[in-house]
Amino acid sequence: MADNELIALFQAIGLKEQRAKETVKNKKLALNLQNTISEAGITQSGCDKSVGDLLYTLASTVNKGASTHLGYLARAISDNRLNSSEQVAVAIKFAETTNEGINDEEFNRACGVGVVVTPDQITAAIAKHLEANKDALISERYKLLGPLLAQARQIPELRWANGVAVKNELEKQVIAIIGPKDERDVIVKGKKKDKESKSTSISNQKIPTESKTNSNMFFEGELSKLHKPGGNKQIKPELMEKHLKETGGKVLTRFPPEPNAEEERYFDSILEAVEWLGFKPWKVTYSSDYFDKLHELAIELIKRDKAYVCSCTPEEMHTMRGGDSGGERKECVHRNRPVEESLVEFQKMKEGRYKESEVTLRMKMDMQSGNPQFWDLVAYRVLYTPHHRTGDKWCIYPTYDYTHCLCDSFENITHSLCTLEFRMSRESYYWLCDALEVYKPVQFEYNRLQINNTIMSKRKILKLVTEGYVKGWDDPRLYTLPALRRRGVPPEAINGFVQDLGVTTSNSTIQVPRFEKYVRDYLDAHVPRLMIIIDPIKIIIENLPDDYVEELTVPFKPKDSSMGEHTVPFSRIVYIDKSDFREQDSPDYFRLAVDAEGNIQHLVCRYENGPGVKKPKTYIQWVAESSRHSSPVRLHEARIYNNLFNSENPTAHPNGFLADINSNSLEVATGSLAEVGLHEVVSRKTKNDYESVRFQAIRVGYFCLDKDSVIEEPHSKANQLVLNRIVTLKEDPKK
Repeated sequence: MADNELIALFQAIGLKEQRAKETVKNKKLALNLQNTISEAGITQSGCDKSVGDLLYTLASTVNKGASTHLGYLARAISDNRLNSSEQVAVAIKFAETTNEGINDEEFNRACGVGVVVTPDQITAAIAKHLEANKDALISERYKLLGPLLAQARQIPELRWANGVAVKNELEKQVIAIIGPKDERDVIVKGKKKDKESKSTSISNQKIPTESKTNSNMFFEGELSKLHKPGGNKQIKPELMEKHLKETGGKVLTRFPPEPNAEEERYFDSILEAVEWLGFKPWKVTYSSDYFDKLHELAIELIKRDKAYVCSCTPEEMHTMRGGDSGGERKECVHRNRPVEESLVEFQKMKEGRYKESEVTLRMKMDMQSGNPQFWDLVAYRVLYTPHHRTGDKWCIYPTYDYTHCLCDSFENITHSLCTLEFRMSRESYYWLCDALEVYKPVQFEYNRLQINNTIMSKRKILKLVTEGYVKGWDDPRLYTLPALRRRGVPPEAINGFVQDLGVTTSNSTIQVPRFEKYVRDYLDAHVPRLMIIIDPIKIIIENLPDDYVEELTVPFKPKDSSMGEHTVPFSRIVYIDKSDFREQDSPDYFRLAVDAEGNIQHLVCRYENGPGVKKPKTYIQWVAESSRHSSPVRLHEARIYNNLFNSENPTAHPNGFLADINSNSLEVATGSLAEVGLHEVVSRKTKNDYESVRFQAIRVGYFCLDKDSVIEEPHSKANQLVLNRIVTLKEDPKK
């Protein structure tokens, strides 16, 4: 079928146009889905979206072992025997273990066909479950919600119940027992504790107990469907036996930044960001640790006639893979050379007897596969660039496609997690492990976290950096973790945001305000309040003497004595923000206004305090002048950050994403003033963690200290304080 015909076919089963187009681009998935629709017998008629979604799930998750029964599984969906993604997943596993024809009775029993769980049955089962765990629930409150839901899904009576209905009923009954969330359920990052006794080992990292117990994301959604250790079939049973013996049945995963020789700084940055978020890697390993072992397995792969040395140029490879037009694919002329010949040539590669790009070692996969990641991928290249860890020991280096799965295998990874763009690599991942008969982890792909009004592509961000549109990878207008950190976004807010989003395999984009709400809510509960004047105008109070100074005790946060208090002066000269003064008064403007004309240099006002004074309609922030108190604190800069791009989807701009840049994404205010309480807040800074100095500028927004600040000593006039606005306040502009 032509692409336009496939798009129409996929839309006929309920896919939206954009998703249908994306599916067509994935050649393997498109072919699988076309065959699945055909086997279901609905090529001409189409179907309801609910059935179409299940057919799509089947086409995108069916494995090689179950593919021989694709027709049976597709018809089970179109006949409404399978009605949920959970049933489809179980059906695939059932088919994988069935070599002969499928027995209907056994299939129906294993997959819950015809089983109906009523709302009353769900209510009763959840009530019994919560009663058994009532004491723990009352003690741990919402920390226990995720584990309770995970356990509920293992209750035999609820095996085939609607997952959403189970979740809703559980949450409803939990609220009835302990009430809605309150301050007891706010996640507070505690001090570092002894990591041996106070951390929980999950995956390939040690996560602080607070993070683990408060996180539902490991027990809900896509992650809850992952296999338990030992549940992934191996080409040889003894491989799994050995794996379980070495791991003790624990879950092990990993995060591979995969930097090359020039990008060690990226690796360091990622490690620093992970630790800033509150996580400590269980172990840090490098692909280069395994270079010798990877080389040995490459030789073994050649000996098994699963790899060959190829002298084709990159351009010739591209042509043989169908070229830009996606034409006929052809095998390389070197593909069937004798094994011994490839062994000799590979040794020559290792000895440095070839130039870069002159030869490669390629895996002998399947050039006629519908999956481009199966078109004889390159395993080794010649490269005369010293490695940042092994120096010039090697002049041949393994590719990601070769290294990825084998390093996972060496490290006994149970779940190899990666983003959706690697979905097509799953087949080659499994192929290589089986070709060498080594332990095979399971690869699981999830969706990238996409946020509108920005870009997340490393290549595009690099362009922004190198061409000077932003001031580095940590420019606060970006959404890299270093950038969010510098902008002052607390790691706890990021963790809470991601936890509530969960892990999904569907493409979605999050609105910036949704993310900022988590940031604002956390800051509102955890940071002090100060008075800041961004654009000051001077006020002289004419009825006060020149030496008048009144000291006021002000809490750092009203109604929260734990944050302490500080003293601010009030004198004959004070400063307010120009936004709080208007020359022309209006009924809805409750600030300062006069009827004068021309540019205002300063205002002359009177101080009214005492019996009979009319109650003000609103309150504004101010900062007084007092040399004895070193007031005001003069700021070097206050940086106001806005969206870097004008539109929600910068890449959709007809002239490219650079044409969509917001010229007002950064506004810098100089001459801004702050009250003296800022001195104490700044003194709480630890080492070089400038961004940890966060506060609410009353009526202005949330700010943090930037690393460009120069701090000689506390209260010094030589200090040059630079502030970054983290987020705005959510406030009525007329207030």
